[in-house]
Amino acid sequence: MSVHRRDADATREKILAAAVVEFTEHGYARAGVRQIAERAGVTAMMINRYFGSKQGLFAEAVHRSFAPPTIVGDERRGLPDAFGHALAERTAPGAERLDPFLLMLRSAADPEAAEIVREGIETHVGARFAALLDGPDAEVRAQLGLALAAGTWLLRAVIGTGALAGAGNDRLADLLSGMLQPVVEP
Repeated sequence: MSVHRRDADATREKILAAAVVEFTEHGYARAGVRQIAERAGVTAMMINRYFGSKQGLFAEAVHRSFAPPTIVGDERRGLPDAFGHALAERTAPGAERLDPFLLMLRSAADPEAAEIVREGIETHVGARFAALLDGPDAEVRAQLGLALAAGTWLLRAVIGTGALAGAGNDRLADLLSGMLQPVVEP
């Protein structure tokens, strides 16, 4: 690989990493190309050169954020329990924030961004979850499971409703597992 190609790859990576942070913190509408460029140490023109537009950059940032497993892993065995425990731990007070959820939440009001986020969810976590499910309506059931996760995340980690925020992780994981069981095994 040439030095020029390595430099181009490193620049592209710096821009994408900066974009994930900006879109997560500010949402699609409020994140500016200039702020992303400043964070990455490049010019706004470089962003357009590498990604074509803010929309193109957002699409890649969504892909980067939703591709790795967070709540839904790759293992069918014990899925409800693993999902329940992962969700309880990731939404616990003081837990590390989950960038894909915040990116989704802060960008959902913009129709253009919402379409990109929808595609990212369906392509990555939705498809991964549906592939783990046997029986009819796997995609619908997978998205119901994701709705359970998103609602739990919103009420426990973002809004901090008393009962959910105060619930112990083990008890919450058991309840979530029980709720997910009919989704996983209809």
